[in-house]
Amino acid sequence: MTSTSTPPGLARFNDLEEHAALAVLHEVCASTAWARHLLAARPYATPEALCSASDTAMAELTAADLAEAMAGHPPIGRPRPGDPTSAREQSGMAGAAEGLRAEMLELNLAYQERFGHVFLICATGRSGEEMRDVVKERIGNAPEQEREIVRTELGKINRIRLARLVDAD
Repeated sequence: MTSTSTPPGLARFNDLEEHAALAVLHEVCASTAWARHLLAARPYATPEALCSASDTAMAELTAADLAEAMAGHPPIGRPRPGDPTSAREQSGMAGAAEGLRAEMLELNLAYQERFGHVFLICATGRSGEEMRDVVKERIGNAPEQEREIVRTELGKINRIRLARLVDAD
C-alpha cells in the first residue's frame, strides 16, 4: 500500500497489478520498453518522480522503440475515432478551416514520406496554424535531428498524459 501523502491518482497507479499498469501506461505511450522501465521503478512517491522516470526511459529508447511509440499516434488533424485523448490534444485542428486541414494532410503525407513516420508534435495548446508552421520548418531537418526532436516531443506528450493519469481522483 502506498503512503497517504501520495496523490490519489498516483497511489492508484502504484497499486495496480502489473498487467493493468502496463495497459494504463500503453495508453500514455505505445513503447513497451518505456512502459516496462516505468513499471520497474514503482512505486513512485511523487508525480515528479514518475515524470523523471519517464524522461529517463524516453532518453534510453532505441530507434525501434521510438518507432513503436510513434505508431501509437495518429496524424495531426486526424485523431482516431473514439479516441478522446487524441481529439483533446489535437483540438487546435478541430475548428480549422478546410484549406488548413487539406494543407496539413498534404504536409503530413510529405513528412511521412520523408521520415517514414507520422509528424509528431506536442499539439496541446497549439493552433492549427502553429502546427502547420512547425511541420513546414521540420520537414527540412536531417533524419537524425528529426528523430531527437520527436523524442523530445514524445517526452512532452508523455508528461502531459502522466499528469492527467495521476491527477485523476
